This record gives sequence, structure tokens and C-alpha cells, in this order.
Amino acid sequence: MNDLCVDLGYRSLNKFGEQLCGDMIQVVKDDDATILVLADGLGSGVKANILSTLTSKIISTMIAAHMSIEECVATIMSTLPVCKVRGIAYSTFTIIRISSNTYAEIIQYDNPLVILLRDGKKYDYPTQTKIISGKKIVESKIRLNCDDVFVAMSDGAIYAGVGQTLNYGWQRENIIDFIESHYDKSLSANAITSLLVDTCSNLYANMPGDDTTIATIKIRKRQVVNLMFGPPQNTEDVYNMMSLFFAKQGRHIVCGGTTSTLAAQFLGKQLETTIDYIDPRVPPIAKIEGVDLVTEGVLTISLVLEYAKDYIGKNALYNEWHNKNDGASMIARMLFEEATDINFYVGRAINPAHQNPNLPIGFNIKMQLVEELSKLLKLMGKTINLSYF
Repeated sequence: MNDLCVDLGYRSLNKFGEQLCGDMIQVVKDDDATILVLADGLGSGVKANILSTLTSKIISTMIAAHMSIEECVATIMSTLPVCKVRGIAYSTFTIIRISSNTYAEIIQYDNPLVILLRDGKKYDYPTQTKIISGKKIVESKIRLNCDDVFVAMSDGAIYAGVGQTLNYGWQRENIIDFIESHYDKSLSANAITSLLVDTCSNLYANMPGDDTTIATIKIRKRQVVNLMFGPPQNTEDVYNMMSLFFAKQGRHIVCGGTTSTLAAQFLGKQLETTIDYIDPRVPPIAKIEGVDLVTEGVLTISLVLEYAKDYIGKNALYNEWHNKNDGASMIARMLFEEATDINFYVGRAINPAHQNPNLPIGFNIKMQLVEELSKLLKLMGKTINLSYF
């Protein structure tokens, strides 16, 4: 198995005063390829949103069906309506296709050129210009290295700050300098995207003069994280659950009081508890030799779920969990930033504490938490495996 994988992150800012974004991102994955299309519709608002949605949908569908770039571009040109005033149709677009995690093919039309960082520095990749249906298309083929970072953007990014905080906007060169100076090998695609989008927003004084989109692709090594939550329904399944969990390569997180006691017994190690409340909402973590992280169960995972919902959306709570060392923050970092593959081992035993009628916790609380969290992690591009005991 190829031990590299694609880490993706993208975010948009709507033009100030607009309900809809005129930029659109589509991601299509098949067996061995990941295709990202960023389309920027002409103008802003509803019309731009429709144009970019059509463009990105048509291109991503055709490329996923292995049709040539020529066919895609010709189809776009003949499908989209033409602007009466400017005599031009459609939207601009950037296509990045990653094959077998070893090759990247980039097709660019009228968007700012994709930035490639290799070892944290700008890498000048080869480009070839073609004329297709009268349009100038820039094509590139690149052999990938681990930790390569591709940043695609709509032109809202390079116009950020024009006439407000900067004379000529945030030019592509400035963006490259900014990413290089903030580069850290551990940053996820989502973290890089957020860094850039937040900076654009600040340059626009939080009133974007144009739709602004950043999409980041990072080629990284697979990192497996295994999380066990709750004891099994039948006590005779404890050994089976523990041996499967600890046999898995990667990092190991154990959540829940009873679960951690059982894990310590299985490993023949001490369970060391602490009373350090780093965050009053999160019960303290514990330690077991041979386990990467030991936390409380329901309260901790509930907060991780809250962080996951925010991370997929506005990512406003990023600083809250990114540097703290309470159980929920540490799980969030391991699942959102480090992990590419996550295996959940969920015990179906009913906790008598959760049967108290005064507690607003239903019977299936663990299942609901894990299932909701799994959905959000899948949206982050993680590969998820769920096992129930």
C-alpha cells in the first residue's frame, strides 16, 4: 500500500454583502485519484454562484470519467451562458488531479497560478501553455514528494487589501513569502488554508471586496490513530476487543473510566490518575504505560464533537484546542491534524451512571457521539473504520 495520502482543506469568504459565494470547490475521489476543481464565477452573488457551480460540477464529473482536458474545456465553453456586456462566458478554473499519490496534473485557466511548496520553500514547477477553444490553458505534470503543499486560490486572494490596507493587494509573491515564513511541517492542509483565509479577511478589514477562496492539498504520510471508547456489552468480549485494539499499528487513545481500567489490566500496567483540571469543562487525563492518551469518556468526546463541527465550518475555535493540553484538545489535534486513518473501537455496555433520570444523557449516547464524529471526520477527508463490541 502506498504510504502517502492526500490531505485537503478549503475555505471561502463571500464578497461583503452577498449571501452566496461566487467561487465553488468540488472534490471527487475514485480508486487512485483525487480531483479538486476550484471555479470562480464571473461577477458575484447568485449569477456567479450558478456559473461556478456548473463549471466545477461539469469539470469534476468529466475528469473523473477520464475525459480529456480539451473535451472538458470545449464543453464548458459551449454549455455556459455568455455575458452580454463582456462577451465572455463562464468562470475561471483550476484543476488539480493527484494520481496514485505520486503524480499531480494541474490545469489552470485565468486563476492566480497554483503555488507549490517543497520542503517549505516555493518550487517552480514546469508549465506548458495550450490554446483550447480559443482559451489560454496552463498545464503542468509534477512528480510528487512527501510533504509537498499545493495552494490554489481565486483572484479574491491577490486583490485582498487593494485600496484598504495595501496599494496593490496581496500579490502572489507576497502570499508565497507569507506561507514560507509561517511554514511548519506539522501544519495540516486545513491549518494552512485557515491561516491564508484569515489573513485575506484581515486585509479586507473583514469586508471582502471579492469572493475569496483558498484550497490546499498536502501530500503526507499515512498516520493511523486508534480510539477505544467504552467497555464491551459482554464481559467475555473484553480480551477480544483489547487484543484487536492494541494489535493495530499507530497511536492509541483510550476514553472512559471503566475502559481505561480494563486497558490497564489487559496490559498489566498501572493506571495513574491526575487531578489537574486544565479546562474546567474537561475531566483530567490519566496515564497508562503503552497508551498514547487516556481520557474520560462522554464529556471529553462531546467537546471533541463540538470542535469538529466548528473545524468543518468557521474554524473559530482553532486556537482553543490547538495549543492546550486537556483531554479534548489533545484528541482533537490527534484526530483532525495528525490522523489520516482512524479506527474506532466502541463498547456497547450501558453505563449505570447514564441511567440516572436526572441526567440528560440517553442510552445510545456513545453510539450517537461516535457516529456524528465519524461523519465529520469523513468530511475532513479521513478514512474511518468503526467496530462495535
